[in-house]
Amino acid sequence: MSLPVVHGDVKNARVFFTNEEWDKIALYLVGNNTRYRENIIIPRMMGPVKIKSNEEKMIETFFESCTFKTGMSCVAGYLLGGVLGLFSSSVNPTVPLPDAKPQTAREVFMEMKGTTLSYAKNFALIGALFSSIECTIESYRGKSDWRNGTYAGGISGGLIGLRAGWKAAAFGAAGFAAFSTVIDYYMHHLF
Repeated sequence: MSLPVVHGDVKNARVFFTNEEWDKIALYLVGNNTRYRENIIIPRMMGPVKIKSNEEKMIETFFESCTFKTGMSCVAGYLLGGVLGLFSSSVNPTVPLPDAKPQTAREVFMEMKGTTLSYAKNFALIGALFSSIECTIESYRGKSDWRNGTYAGGISGGLIGLRAGWKAAAFGAAGFAAFSTVIDYYMHHLF
C-alpha cells in the first residue's frame, strides 16, 4: 500500500484512501496476523496427540521441580517412618527390671509415640536428602537414568555415615549406592 503523492502545499494537503486500502489497514490492525502451521508432525505412541496448554505446562513444571520432589519425599518418608516406628515399638516392648513397677498404659503409649516420631523424622530426613541430591544430579547431568540414583545413594550414604567417621562414610556410601541401584533397576525394569 502506498500513499498517494500530493504536489504543492504538503502541510494542508489531504490524503485519501480507497475502500480497498481501508480494508487492508483494518485487517492489519484488527485482524489475526498469526499464521498457524498446518504441517506440524507430532510423534505419538498410542491414542490421539493433545498439545498441552500453558496451564498444564506450568503444573507439570511445578510437579517436576526439585522442590516438590524433595517435599514429597520428605512427607512420604515421614509417613513410612511413622508406620515402621509404630510397628517396631509394638513388637519390641521394653522389658522392665525385676524390681521395677510395671508400666502403665500411658507410659507404654508415650514410649510408642517417641519411637514412632523418631523413626518418622529419620525417614523424612533420609528421603529429603536422597531426593534433593538425586534431583540436583539429574538437573546437572540433563539425563534421567540409573546413574543418578547410584550417585545420589553414594553421596547420601556417605553424608549419613560421616558422623561415625571416614570408614563408616565409605561403607555407607557403598551400601546406599548399591541399594539405590538395585531399587532403581527393580522399579524401571519390572514396572
